[in-house]
Amino acid sequence: MREGDRYIIRHDETDRFRRAYGDAQVRRERRGQNDVTIVRRPNGVEIVTIRDPDGNLLRRVRREPDGRQIVLFENAVPGRRGRTIFEEAIVLPPPQITIPRERYIVEVEEASQEDLYEAFTAPPVERIERTYTLDQVRQSPALRDRVRRVDVDTVTFDFGSWELSEEQARALTGVGQALRRAIERNPSEVFLIEGHTDAVGSDIDNLTLSDRRAETVATLLTEMFGVPAENLTTQGYGEQYLKINTQEAERQNRRVTIRRITPLLRNEARQ
Repeated sequence: MREGDRYIIRHDETDRFRRAYGDAQVRRERRGQNDVTIVRRPNGVEIVTIRDPDGNLLRRVRREPDGRQIVLFENAVPGRRGRTIFEEAIVLPPPQITIPRERYIVEVEEASQEDLYEAFTAPPVERIERTYTLDQVRQSPALRDRVRRVDVDTVTFDFGSWELSEEQARALTGVGQALRRAIERNPSEVFLIEGHTDAVGSDIDNLTLSDRRAETVATLLTEMFGVPAENLTTQGYGEQYLKINTQEAERQNRRVTIRRITPLLRNEARQ
């Protein structure tokens, strides 16, 4: 989609849920003006996603077989029932980082299991003033920078590819274990997996490629390590955020990063 002078990727995560859970059943319903998609996992757990008439994401919950519901996120604007903010970037000053860089940007190759778990459960590095929607988080870099980042440098992609070898997939073991542990601690956690490319190729091609890379990692985390698919959301950013500042082909730029965005969606205070 084009927004002003930039392009963004918007996708439906239902296909990822269905693939990740193998025999998952998918049904769609109309509730008033809203569209509801229900993905029923083989164990009876249901992932319920509600969208408005324009296709904007309103709400996602996990419904257990006993009827208990866990709200993962809501995009409704307080005080304006039925309205959403879609793809609205929030302009904020850069956060002031007071913790060591290696704790703010965690490199998986150098990190212990405890380092990863800490990053996946840590509070924001700066006070969060209010609740934000998922779309605002996805499109606002200074907002995302208020939570820690895990650079999955054990996994990089071949040029033009969004697939990973079996060996590289196994390199996600530590990340998968830490994410599962964090979600067991708090079943409503939400993690954003960001896909990136190097600077070679067109902007639109790189956006699409980066989005597929993020989906690949999210799917593997569910299939291989049991991380609930609904606790993960993905977004491709193309070549916007190069790790290595070069216009040449660079494998380190063909990567994914992961952030715990729960505090941004629920306005958790800094601890």
